[in-house]
Amino acid sequence: MALTTHVTAACSQSTDAVESRRSFLTPEDIYRLIKEQIAPRFPEFARCRSTTQLIASPVYRALETAVRTVLESPEGGDFTAKPAPARDRYRFLAWNLERGIEFDRQLEAFRNHDYLKTCDVLLLTETDLGMARSGNRAVAQDLARELGLHYAFVPCYLNLTKGSGVEYHAEGENELGLHGNAILSRYPIRRVHPIHLENGIDKMAGREKRLGRQTALAADIDFPNYSVTAVAVHLDANSSQRHRHNQMRDVLDGLDTDRPVIVGGDWNTSTYNSSRAFPAIWGFWLRVLMGVDNVIRNHYLHPYNRFEKDLFNLLESRGFDYKACNRLGERTISYDADDPKTRQNLGEWVPGWCFAFMRWSLRNHGGKCPLKIDWFATQGISCEQPVVIHDLREGRRTPLSDHDAIGVDVRIDDFRLPIETQSRNSIGNRQS
Repeated sequence: MALTTHVTAACSQSTDAVESRRSFLTPEDIYRLIKEQIAPRFPEFARCRSTTQLIASPVYRALETAVRTVLESPEGGDFTAKPAPARDRYRFLAWNLERGIEFDRQLEAFRNHDYLKTCDVLLLTETDLGMARSGNRAVAQDLARELGLHYAFVPCYLNLTKGSGVEYHAEGENELGLHGNAILSRYPIRRVHPIHLENGIDKMAGREKRLGRQTALAADIDFPNYSVTAVAVHLDANSSQRHRHNQMRDVLDGLDTDRPVIVGGDWNTSTYNSSRAFPAIWGFWLRVLMGVDNVIRNHYLHPYNRFEKDLFNLLESRGFDYKACNRLGERTISYDADDPKTRQNLGEWVPGWCFAFMRWSLRNHGGKCPLKIDWFATQGISCEQPVVIHDLREGRRTPLSDHDAIGVDVRIDDFRLPIETQSRNSIGNRQS
């Protein structure tokens, strides 16, 4: 499906230097910049085996400003037909869409699933824009248009390849190669603010080569009787526990708000140092020695107990609560040692012999390893009824994503939106 480009001008940021550089660029300008100037050089970029080598390339240096402009330009729009009403509680959903590969079925779920159709704000990670693996859709924009919502999207990466694992075999070629995170809402989205995070590994050193880095997306959601800062966060999968802690620290440091805050997304709290194969394999041996049943019960599903405790302690030290807004001890993803897709994806950096050992160690669990890696955290917010939605992934021949969606209700406790914020303009203009 060809990309549609009826979107608004780039969303406002708090970084004046970035804003001044791209204030005159529309999303169509950004797409044209990629297609006409940057994408023709992708093959030359892809021959580089490290970011250091890339930066030293005269071809890249000549286009570095253009690349930075693309990666620092969020977009957004308003496809709502009429203002949504005030409520006494608002429902938030966080979901890793796995690129939007199953877009049509995900859209059907957003329209008809008993829980998803009631959600007011969607914090979406892994959303493609012009990637062959997801039909060259603008995943966030297309969902917003079809569902009649406001949206904001921030790119994290310009992909020089079609992706990783089975994605290399996707039909067609990338039209743009963008991948990022998004917020969709029934209510106006204001003060969109990307928070750039340091990479856990060199994104140019492997088979999947990318320009950029993970970027959290923060924005104010203005309900008629309440206002909150929402943050869609995807922490690096190929990273150490310390690096994930540091990325979360940078998210919290990057917030510029005096409003209540809700942070949600895929935090990859696997308990592993997966920055390289050796520490990941060594870590798996350690967990086997600790007892697989013990590790699943007390660590994979409760990563804050030991291996990821620094990250969760950080949240609490900054006044964030993760206990009331999550179903503690409940899986949000499962790794299946016999799944061909899992084997091909992990097989790019984990030796083949490891899979036989994984199957043996998980023999009492059907070869599957449950983990809890998707989370909310809140500051100054009353939450209730956290859920994990398994039926989007489990019990289906083809899962809608490799992640479960998570949800929580935010309760309004006599909070009133300051009058001055009601007069602010939301990002973009209403779209038809």
